[in-house]
Amino acid sequence: MPYKIAGITAMLQQSLEGLLIQGLQTSNIDIVRHCLRTYATIDKTRDAEALVGQVLVKPYMDEVIVEQFVKSNPNGFKMMYAKLLEFVPHHCRLLREVTGGAISSDKADIVPGYDFLVNSVWPEIIRGVEERVPSLFNPGNPDAFYERYTVSMDFVRKFERQCGSQASVKRLRAHACYQSFQNKWNLPVYFQLRFKEIAGSLENAISDGLEAAPGQSVYLAGSSYHLQVTEVLWSCVCRCWADQVYLPPLAHRFWKLTLQLISRYTSFLTEVLTKTPPPETSKDSIRPLPSSASSTSSRTSQDADSETGSPNVLSTKKLVFIAADVDKLQGQIPDISEMINAKLESIGFKNFAIVSEALQDSSASLSSCIPTLNSRMTQHLTERSIRFLKNASEVPRLYRRTNKEVPTRASAYMENALQPLHQLVTDSKKVVKDSIIQEWLRVTLSDCTHRYFETISDVLSSVRKMEESLKRLKQARKTTTTNTIGINAGPSDDSKIRLQLALDVEYLGEQIEKMGLQPSDITMFSSLLELVQEARDLASVEQTGS
Repeated sequence: MPYKIAGITAMLQQSLEGLLIQGLQTSNIDIVRHCLRTYATIDKTRDAEALVGQVLVKPYMDEVIVEQFVKSNPNGFKMMYAKLLEFVPHHCRLLREVTGGAISSDKADIVPGYDFLVNSVWPEIIRGVEERVPSLFNPGNPDAFYERYTVSMDFVRKFERQCGSQASVKRLRAHACYQSFQNKWNLPVYFQLRFKEIAGSLENAISDGLEAAPGQSVYLAGSSYHLQVTEVLWSCVCRCWADQVYLPPLAHRFWKLTLQLISRYTSFLTEVLTKTPPPETSKDSIRPLPSSASSTSSRTSQDADSETGSPNVLSTKKLVFIAADVDKLQGQIPDISEMINAKLESIGFKNFAIVSEALQDSSASLSSCIPTLNSRMTQHLTERSIRFLKNASEVPRLYRRTNKEVPTRASAYMENALQPLHQLVTDSKKVVKDSIIQEWLRVTLSDCTHRYFETISDVLSSVRKMEESLKRLKQARKTTTTNTIGINAGPSDDSKIRLQLALDVEYLGEQIEKMGLQPSDITMFSSLLELVQEARDLASVEQTGS
């Protein structure tokens, strides 16, 4: 008995196949409806869908999915997908009307249980693409892969919109062919190629060190960033989320890469600031003062030569560029966050607080190198200035037993000592914020003043001892002269020395104000001023007494 039923079913199914094909070819809706109901009655709906796939869908796909056509045309894939999307409205109208997939379907005449788009059309499309155009999935060229992938996913979205209901879309996404098509795209390989390209670009810039960005060979506000490595970093971060690179399924990987790029840049700066040696101090620049304390020394130009910015040293110029770039980059963290949030929102991600917090952590890590940078800057400026300030110890030599005129202006060493600071203000005022420059100056001047105070104190102490020694010598010889070097009336050599030092310190105070600071901002400057003021008063008393 079961054999007879099976035989009858086979004969009926064979007759139905011929009748269904006839109905489709002649667009006879009654025949198609009758056949589909009969298929449903004998529980052979899948067979009907398979028949439609073989007879109606496959021949069309064989004509459209041709690799030679795709490769010979620049927009071959896009054109192929456009023709594939035309199949449903042009060739499935009758089936959709009968099965309820069309808006015009009469509910009373609908034959339920069929989904020809999901079970007939889609499998034939995917089989055709996978078998006839395997180059579609080749990830070797990331740019070409991106174009093919985005065009393909756009096709999938448009095909989903052709489905008659959300239930049909769910069935499509659960279909084995749908999963097969998605899995064909080797996204991890694509990302690795992009990772190598983007991270490699930053590593190349890092290997070049602190090269100035194009247009930044001098202190000018031109390029967006001042260092090439920072400009490359910004370009790399933006590239992670660029339309021609970023793919939604790889959002988590590009997000991680973004954080890695910022971290790598931070570690590079930290290493540079802690390991790169400062410019060497020229031995010529610490020679004794020239015979004229008021002459302008040529050592200023020699000192400037040490700031030419050799790749192997950390010059003031490079420190300024680092400070400017770090400050600007931190200011653009919100821009990075906004750029990323826009991409993540499109895939349904809502927890933007996590993104913001992670970027703030990156910004804080970047900030951690600022104290080291400031220390290197002030240390470097202090060393450049203090080597001239030490020449204050040479002032007695210029006046003792030389019969020089009474000093009326500051010594040349003071002008040379302050030149690096004035140069910093002039060169960096359009590069970094005034508040940053002012802090560098305040710390540097405080350090210099402290050490200068010690030098001046030693000089005045030495002068006092020499003066007392000469007085005792005079008394022993019972001399009647009041001058330490002869019988000429006028200020003593010691008075001239004290006056010169007072002029130097007063000049320092004037220059501090010209730099935008107040003398009261500088540690120990008031003590230094009191020290030389006492010396000036003593010189005045001596001069009056003479």
